[in-house]
Amino acid sequence: MTRTIQERNVALIYVYSFLTFGIYGLYWLVSTKRDINSLGGEIPTTWIVLVPFAGFYHMYKYCEGYATKVKKDDNTIMYFCLAFFAGFVMPAIVQPELNKMARASQAPSLVKVAA
Repeated sequence: MTRTIQERNVALIYVYSFLTFGIYGLYWLVSTKRDINSLGGEIPTTWIVLVPFAGFYHMYKYCEGYATKVKKDDNTIMYFCLAFFAGFVMPAIVQPELNKMARASQAPSLVKVAA
């Protein structure tokens, strides 16, 4: 089953997270985890964050999947530190890149016809 990456408004992620006392933030995390895993990431189930200290492992794997499958760079540690110390900025970092990928996958392919 192929999953298409969903485009989301970054500002609304923050608004909905604020209005739902963080519950939408968890929903966003699960949704983007699925998007990243559909690109080949290996992020474990989000339920693991309920286990003490296992949340750090989940956060690391999420940052690793984002760095290698979305950004295609090797800055896993930088994203992990950013998520650890300033996790509230992650939607502003992750979602625009996923939006670019969603737009690219929805754009009609242009075929150049030779005359």
